[in-house]
Amino acid sequence: MKDLSLKPVDESGPDPEHVAIIMDGNGRWAQSRGLPRTAGHKRGAEAVKRTIRAAGELGIRYLTLFGFSSENWQRPESEIRDLMALLRFYLINNINELVDEGVKLKVVGDRSRLPDDTVTMIDNAEERTSSNERLVLTIALSYGSRQELVSAAQQLAQDARAGLINPEDITESVFADRLYTRGIPDPDLLIRTSGEQRVSNFLLWQLAYTELVFTETRWPDFGFNDLEHALSEFRRRERRYGTVAG
Repeated sequence: MKDLSLKPVDESGPDPEHVAIIMDGNGRWAQSRGLPRTAGHKRGAEAVKRTIRAAGELGIRYLTLFGFSSENWQRPESEIRDLMALLRFYLINNINELVDEGVKLKVVGDRSRLPDDTVTMIDNAEERTSSNERLVLTIALSYGSRQELVSAAQQLAQDARAGLINPEDITESVFADRLYTRGIPDPDLLIRTSGEQRVSNFLLWQLAYTELVFTETRWPDFGFNDLEHALSEFRRRERRYGTVAG
């Protein structure tokens, strides 16, 4: 019998232009060490910095991180306060680095539920990085994909009722232009950390043809080697988009 294990692995495929990551495992990382969940979130923020830097070094043009879901508002108030404080700390202390590294920041999600001072900081960070082109960093905050899809449908329904658009003219591209992620290409690769294998209401429209990679690494431990390994796995995939193999 032929030993298939000796077959060389083909990694000649292209690198992804857009990588999305569900950052999971902060709480479990902390719990396994007998630490409070806030310690896991702080280490997770360090992993964000490492991953942004690694993405730039690996030539990724778009990086999208799932930071806080619409469902996360159901967490204890004390944890939410700590997460918002950590976000503000990150924006204050890392904005200059984002500017210097050529990173353009975009935040997507329902900002109406975020604290006013946090929204002001986000607006400022987006403005200061708006001309950067090396890497587009999108952070999903107070984000839920079903909410995003309903909002897009409502906008189009209102425009149709007002006579601004004919229902038969609503195409996939027209619909996509009403999403939070308009102007950003769909992810080529989605990574989820901490061993979970689901997309958890994240970018449901945008992930239609995205390759999925799941890793046991918890988010606070994620770094350059983990990202590089996921890119290596991506290169092995044959992306057919519904067609037959060549």
